[in-house]
Amino acid sequence: MTRSVRIGVQIQPQHAPNYGLIRDAVLRAEDAGVDVVFNWDHFYPLTGDPDGAHFECWTMLGAFAEQTERVQIGALVTGGGYRNPDLLADMARTVDHISDGRLILGLGAGWFEKDYDEYGYEFGTAGSRLALLKDNLARLSARLKQLNPQPTREIPILIGGGGEKKTLRLVAEYADLWHTFADLDALAHKNKVLAEHCAAVGSDQSRIERSVHWPGLDQAPTFVEAGVSLFTIGVSGPDYDLSEVERAIRWRDEVNPEPVSGLA
Repeated sequence: MTRSVRIGVQIQPQHAPNYGLIRDAVLRAEDAGVDVVFNWDHFYPLTGDPDGAHFECWTMLGAFAEQTERVQIGALVTGGGYRNPDLLADMARTVDHISDGRLILGLGAGWFEKDYDEYGYEFGTAGSRLALLKDNLARLSARLKQLNPQPTREIPILIGGGGEKKTLRLVAEYADLWHTFADLDALAHKNKVLAEHCAAVGSDQSRIERSVHWPGLDQAPTFVEAGVSLFTIGVSGPDYDLSEVERAIRWRDEVNPEPVSGLA
C-alpha cells in the first residue's frame, strides 16, 4: 500500500427539510474524523420521494468551506453540463480560497435525466455528454491559470466514471483522483487500461488516487490490495446516520501505518 487509507462521507443533500440538518451532519462527520466531506450535484433526490426536499451543491460547498477546519470538501461529482466551465473554475477557485486549500474539484459527464429536463439543459447522449466533459476540462484548466488571485494551490481534480475509451483517457490527462463503481475484477482490468492511457499521454498513473464507494468492512481490504485508498460512505437525510462511517474510521485507523517521528 503506497497511500494511507482515507474515509470520506457523502452528505447527500436530499430529504432534509431544513439546511440545519445538513450543517449538523457535516459537523458530526468532521468531529468523527473523516478525511473528506462530499455532497453531490443533483437537483432532485435520487432515492425515496423523487420530489422530496433537496438543496443545491455548490452554494452548499461554500458553506462547508466556512464551517469546517480540517476536512477536504467537494462534490462527488459536479454535473458536466450544468455550468459554464469558466464560471465553474471561478467558483472552484473561490471555494478553494474560502477553505484555505481544501477543495477537491469532482467532475463527471452527468447521467440523471430529470435534472436536465426540469432545469432546461440538453440531455443529449452519453457520447455528447462525454464530449462536453472533455471540452469543459480543457476550458476549466485554462481558466484556472488566468484567474486573479490564483487558487491557493493546484486544485486536485477528481473524475468519476469508468468508460475505458473516453473517460479513462480524461482521467489520465487531467485527474488527480479517479472514482469508479467497478467491482474488484473490473477494477483490475480498468487499472490496466488507465495505465495504458497514462503511458500514451506521458502521465504517471501512480499519482492518481483510486476512489470507490464503501464496499463494507469485509471487502474493503481487498480493494486496498487493488490500489484503492479513498472510500466514501453515502448518508441521506433527514437522519444522516454516521454509524457506518464511524466503523470505517476505526478500520482506517487500524490499517494505516503509524506515523514516523524523529529519525528512521
